[in-house]
Amino acid sequence: MEKIDSLNEILKRVKSGEISVDEAVARLRNLPYEDLGYVKIDHHRCLRTGFPEVVFCQGKTGDQIVEILKRMAARNPIVLATKASEDIYEAVRRELPHATYHNAARMIVVRSPESAPESKADDEKYILVITAGTADIPVAEEAAVTAEAMGSRVERVYDIGVAGLHRLLDQKGKLDNANVIVVVAGMEGALASVVGGLVSKPVIAVPTSVGYGSSFEGLAALLTMLNTCAEGIAVVNIDNGFGAGYFAHLINK
Repeated sequence: MEKIDSLNEILKRVKSGEISVDEAVARLRNLPYEDLGYVKIDHHRCLRTGFPEVVFCQGKTGDQIVEILKRMAARNPIVLATKASEDIYEAVRRELPHATYHNAARMIVVRSPESAPESKADDEKYILVITAGTADIPVAEEAAVTAEAMGSRVERVYDIGVAGLHRLLDQKGKLDNANVIVVVAGMEGALASVVGGLVSKPVIAVPTSVGYGSSFEGLAALLTMLNTCAEGIAVVNIDNGFGAGYFAHLINK
């Protein structure tokens, strides 16, 4: 993209009549990123996709994460960071005191003080996040926190795996009333197929790396979910709670 395509230049050219408003919007969708050398921050992803770029913390240094979040928070009302440790959060909070940490989800949410989250208690449309076991909760919480941060109402039901189907059937009302269901399961991952055979709404299956032996760190659950006979099931990658929550919100809205 030419250097002239900076925000100031685009606005000046709209004001002078050189380009139309529609053309300016088209150019804004592809404005240059902010290049810090070790990262190229896509500040205009929200304009293109409806939500800002999300920071994946694993593999980055604490200083890098803090700097990225500071720069993103300056331009966006809400920013998410996934796979974040408590130590990383403490470093972020020193620079961004309004940041919050969701321990189970291992996520940092940086929300500007002016953009308090709206109450979703009365929203009839909701995402239901369920897990097969208690050990699957961290991935489920990543999905739930992501969807809530994006603006969806989320309900949670945990530890209702196929080893005790009566626990799942007890939640039939919530299953039926949900707009979309996120099913998080490790080991053999059969819960997604069971749920998919009970409901008439989209199911997002999330295999987790929880398990031992021939579960192969989530591969067995992933293959089970991909090979399901139930209709209406989409599958994300192993432990990808964020991707499931994001996709669920798009469906919900």
